[in-house]
Amino acid sequence: MNRDIEKEENRFFINDDKGNMIAEITYIPSGDSVITIDHTYVSDSLRGQGVAGKLLESVVQDARSKGYKIVPACSYAKAVFDRKREYQDLLAK
Repeated sequence: MNRDIEKEENRFFINDDKGNMIAEITYIPSGDSVITIDHTYVSDSLRGQGVAGKLLESVVQDARSKGYKIVPACSYAKAVFDRKREYQDLLAK
Protein backbone atom coordinates (compact mmCIF):
# COMPACT_ATOMS: atom_id res chain seq x y z
CA MET A 1 0.00 0.00 0.00
CA ASN A 2 1.72 3.14 -1.15
CA ARG A 3 -1.16 5.60 -0.98
CA ASP A 4 -0.97 8.53 1.40
CA ILE A 5 -3.19 8.88 4.42
CA GLU A 6 -5.09 12.15 4.25
CA LYS A 7 -6.85 14.06 7.01
CA GLU A 8 -10.10 15.97 7.05
CA GLU A 9 -12.08 17.18 10.00
CA ASN A 10 -12.71 14.20 12.30
CA ARG A 11 -11.33 11.53 9.97
CA PHE A 12 -8.25 10.06 8.36
CA PHE A 13 -8.72 8.33 5.01
CA ILE A 14 -7.15 6.89 1.87
CA ASN A 15 -8.55 7.43 -1.62
CA ASP A 16 -7.84 5.36 -4.70
CA ASP A 17 -6.40 6.85 -7.88
CA LYS A 18 -9.90 7.94 -8.96
CA GLY A 19 -10.60 9.80 -5.72
CA ASN A 20 -12.88 7.14 -4.23
CA MET A 21 -12.50 6.54 -0.50
CA ILE A 22 -11.14 3.04 0.11
CA ALA A 23 -10.23 3.22 3.80
CA GLU A 24 -11.12 5.52 6.69
CA ILE A 25 -11.24 5.96 10.41
CA THR A 26 -13.60 8.49 11.93
CA TYR A 27 -13.87 10.05 15.35
CA ILE A 28 -16.13 12.43 17.23
CA PRO A 29 -15.00 15.14 19.63
CA SER A 30 -16.76 14.01 22.81
CA GLY A 31 -15.78 16.40 25.53
CA ASP A 32 -12.91 18.55 26.60
CA SER A 33 -9.80 17.05 24.98
CA VAL A 34 -11.49 13.68 24.34
CA ILE A 35 -12.27 12.01 21.03
CA THR A 36 -14.32 8.87 20.41
CA ILE A 37 -13.21 6.62 17.56
CA ASP A 38 -16.53 5.45 16.16
CA HIS A 39 -15.81 3.80 12.80
CA THR A 40 -13.07 2.04 10.87
CA TYR A 41 -13.45 0.84 7.29
CA VAL A 42 -11.00 -0.80 4.89
CA SER A 43 -12.04 -1.99 1.43
CA ASP A 44 -11.61 -5.64 0.54
CA SER A 45 -8.77 -4.74 -1.84
CA LEU A 46 -6.66 -3.44 1.07
CA ARG A 47 -7.53 -5.94 3.80
CA GLY A 48 -4.65 -7.78 5.42
CA GLN A 49 -2.12 -5.07 4.58
CA GLY A 50 -2.10 -3.26 7.92
CA VAL A 51 -4.07 -0.29 6.59
CA ALA A 52 -6.50 -0.08 9.52
CA GLY A 53 -3.54 -0.08 11.91
CA LYS A 54 -1.90 2.77 10.01
CA LEU A 55 -5.12 4.79 10.12
CA LEU A 56 -5.47 4.14 13.85
CA GLU A 57 -1.86 5.14 14.41
CA SER A 58 -2.58 8.43 12.61
CA VAL A 59 -5.41 9.15 15.06
CA VAL A 60 -3.20 8.17 18.01
CA GLN A 61 -0.35 10.44 16.90
CA ASP A 62 -2.75 13.33 16.29
CA ALA A 63 -4.37 12.86 19.72
CA ARG A 64 -0.96 12.65 21.43
CA SER A 65 0.24 15.83 19.76
CA LYS A 66 -2.87 17.68 21.02
CA GLY A 67 -2.90 16.15 24.49
CA TYR A 68 -6.23 14.42 23.84
CA LYS A 69 -7.57 11.19 25.34
CA ILE A 70 -9.38 8.55 23.28
CA VAL A 71 -12.50 6.44 23.72
CA PRO A 72 -12.13 3.47 21.34
CA ALA A 73 -15.82 2.80 20.62
CA CYS A 74 -15.61 0.88 17.34
CA SER A 75 -14.77 -2.81 17.64
CA TYR A 76 -11.47 -2.55 15.74
CA ALA A 77 -10.12 0.36 17.78
CA LYS A 78 -11.22 -1.30 21.02
CA ALA A 79 -9.45 -4.55 20.10
CA VAL A 80 -6.22 -2.72 19.28
CA PHE A 81 -6.34 -0.60 22.44
CA ASP A 82 -6.90 -3.76 24.49
CA ARG A 83 -3.81 -5.30 22.88
CA LYS A 84 -1.31 -2.41 22.72
CA ARG A 85 0.24 -1.24 25.97
CA GLU A 86 1.71 1.81 24.26
CA TYR A 87 -1.82 3.18 23.74
CA GLN A 88 -3.03 2.73 27.33
CA ASP A 89 -1.99 6.21 28.43
CA LEU A 90 -4.40 7.67 25.88
CA LEU A 91 -7.51 5.92 27.18
CA ALA A 92 -10.12 8.33 28.48
CA LYS A 93 -11.19 7.49 32.02
